[in-house]
Amino acid sequence: MKFVDEANIKVQAGDGGNGCISFRREKFIPFGGPDGGDGGYGGSISLVADEGLNTLVDFRHQRSFKAQRGENGMGSQMYGKGGEDTVIRVPVGTMVTNVDTDEMIGDLTSHGQRMLVAQGGKGGLGNIHFKTSVNRAPRKSTPGTPGEARELKLELRLLADVGLLGFPNAGKSTFIRAVSAATPRVADYPFTTLHPNLGVVSLGTDQSFVIADIPGLIEGAADGAGLGIQFLRHVARTSLLLHLVDIAPIDDTDVAGQVRAIEQELAKFNPELLERPRWLVMNKADMLPEDERAAAAEKVVAELGWTQPWFLVSAIARENTMAVCQQVQRFFESQREVSAEKTDMPANDVRLRGDAPQV
Repeated sequence: MKFVDEANIKVQAGDGGNGCISFRREKFIPFGGPDGGDGGYGGSISLVADEGLNTLVDFRHQRSFKAQRGENGMGSQMYGKGGEDTVIRVPVGTMVTNVDTDEMIGDLTSHGQRMLVAQGGKGGLGNIHFKTSVNRAPRKSTPGTPGEARELKLELRLLADVGLLGFPNAGKSTFIRAVSAATPRVADYPFTTLHPNLGVVSLGTDQSFVIADIPGLIEGAADGAGLGIQFLRHVARTSLLLHLVDIAPIDDTDVAGQVRAIEQELAKFNPELLERPRWLVMNKADMLPEDERAAAAEKVVAELGWTQPWFLVSAIARENTMAVCQQVQRFFESQREVSAEKTDMPANDVRLRGDAPQV
């Protein structure tokens, strides 16, 4: 199934039913007066997050949704029936934007979360509401109001704890296969990965996190080159980025230069991504002699002036990959501890910067 992470749809809520002009007609009651009922409400349209969906591909086939109109009011003070609401299922992690105003309406981040995107119209008033002391037989009613209509842009951003970054063929797909049950396609040519992949890394009871692999980035990606830039939105929700780089490129490419190139593309796409915790994972250590691996890694770290955690691994041989995952798990546990301490901290307890546990 093709992965689709963007779609535009049109929604049209139901119009309200019209009010009725009617008069009571019964034997022995010649002047029964007005008895026209109100029109029913039009149906509304809502989006609801469903964890059973993982793509927006269904909206390639159906782009227009319309809710039911409210019924008109009737005589004998009978109100019109309200229109049925329309519920549209979308994947968890869907962002909704109004195309006309470019305003984000909301973000569906949990299963069952519901968002009203088009309100149904109100029913019109029947002539029973217009009776007065001087107008005993009003011939007036109001029409129902139209339902809201708008065009929406749906944008899926996968919910993951860790995001993988790197050039094509850096070994991101191999890494996610080594640490999780995910089975993305792996080959020896660039752009093997054509769509994001998710994997769950489980280290024990209540010790797991979700990792996302996106297509590789290249220089000029922020200007539309390559495939990865259109999927960078999927790492926008992650708490930690793992920057994979080939420590032994066959064309003798500058490893530190590759890292800086990716940093430039991140800065163009969203500077906030550069401020996020980002660990360097130097992959394909098996391509170097054992006695040269440590020196090669330390050279790259020195050239970059890297201050965050870094690792030397071989994803295909699964060497040191679980050590990376264990460190990631400790990072998230530390974050949860800090969050819990802040929640439980008394109002008059002031904590100095730097007291939080470091990873």
